[in-house]
Parts: sequence; structure tokens; C-alpha cells
Amino acid sequence: MTGIYDNNDFFQAYAKMSRSQQGLEGAGEWHQLRPLLPPLKDIHMLDLGCGYGWHCRYAADCGASSIVGIDQSQRMIEEARLRNAHPRIQYQLCDLEQYAYPENTFDLVLSSLVLHYVEDLSGIFHQVYQTLKDHGIFVFSIEHPVFTSGVHQEWIRDSDGNILYWPVDRYFEPGPRETVFLGKTVTKQHHTLTQILMGLLQAGFQLQAVEEAQPDPKMLHLEGMTDELRRPMMLLVRAVKEQGNP
Repeated sequence: MTGIYDNNDFFQAYAKMSRSQQGLEGAGEWHQLRPLLPPLKDIHMLDLGCGYGWHCRYAADCGASSIVGIDQSQRMIEEARLRNAHPRIQYQLCDLEQYAYPENTFDLVLSSLVLHYVEDLSGIFHQVYQTLKDHGIFVFSIEHPVFTSGVHQEWIRDSDGNILYWPVDRYFEPGPRETVFLGKTVTKQHHTLTQILMGLLQAGFQLQAVEEAQPDPKMLHLEGMTDELRRPMMLLVRAVKEQGNP
């Protein structure tokens, strides 16, 4: 996992993003992610990489019994406790790969735009399966393999700066990819679509929904948003732990 989110300059730049300032309504994928969630009343939820805690607070407001939000960034946890504190939310400073994942504990595990920082994705899938109750739901968003295999994650432009196309290279070579995000060099992990979906199946999950995120139509007036229709940036998945699977 990356510790860049505790870098002061990076964190200040992140704080200016629409999803930081407006919460879930400022997240372009929320209109597609929200329908993938099960009914939240009375459930026990784990949020992997909770960030500012927007999803945790949403679950609490919908009547969830308890929510655990973990993040490896001290700055993120502090911000979550400041912005989205609630008696039924427990925020913990913890790396996804170091969390205990207690067996048969949660009805829902949610993860938003964090898993593309994880090298051992299959390992996380098995741990999530372990920590879910029977019929528990796993919903996550991850940067799309077309995006993570993009060369420097940048458009190719002509001499006038107009977008020509999105370059993809070394697609079938999983592993670290460096890109510049919010002015800093960030290392992400590229995973193929096969790795992601087959990893879930091999962990014992059954797939219930697979969607490629498109911008919320209400956001298409924002600068550069229509360009997001030219290639997928995020993959959204809902999977279930069925009783009797491995």
C-alpha cells in the first residue's frame, strides 16, 4: 500500500477534489455504486480504505448497526473522525493487508478505489470472504484495467493539446505502475480483468454484478467529464458469499 496520502502537499491537493469537498455526491461513480449496495438497515459493515468516511456515514444514516472503517493514512482517519463521526462508526488506523478480518463478522464489506494499490489482490479477496457472514455482500470499485494499463495514465494529445486516444501497453503484465497523481509520483498495481474476476470466483464468491463506471449524466457539464466516456476509468463489482462455498 502507498503512504502518499499522508504527504502534506498531496493531502492538500486531495482535499480540493470534488469527492473530498462534496462527499458522495461529488463522486462520479456514486450513481452506479449506490444501487449495488444491499439494504443497510441493521447490518454490520466493514469499509476497506474508508478515506474521509463518507460511505461509513452513509451506512450509519441508513440505519446500519455498526460500521468499521479502516485506512492506513493517519490524515484520512483524522479527517473521517472530524467530518463523519457517528456513535455507530469505529475508525481504525490500519493497513488493508494487516487487518485481522475476524471470521463471519460482517454483512457487507465495501471498498472504494483502494484495491488498485494492493499487490496481493487474491489474498485480500480470501480474507474478505472469511470475514463475511454467509450470504454477505462484497461491493467494491477499483480502477479499471484499461486505466491502470494506460501509459502513465495520460491521454495522447496532438500538438494543439487535443485528445487523440488513450494508450494501453503491457496489459497482460500485472504489477506496479508509476503515474503522476495530484502532482506526486504514485505507485499503483495493475491487475487484469481476469485476475480480478477469477480471483473472486476462486475465493468462493459468486458474482452478482459487474459494471464499468460512466460519469453521472448530471456531471457531464463539468470540464473534461465527457472525455471519461472515451475509456473506462473504474470497475464496479458486487459479489456474494454463498453458504457452502470454500
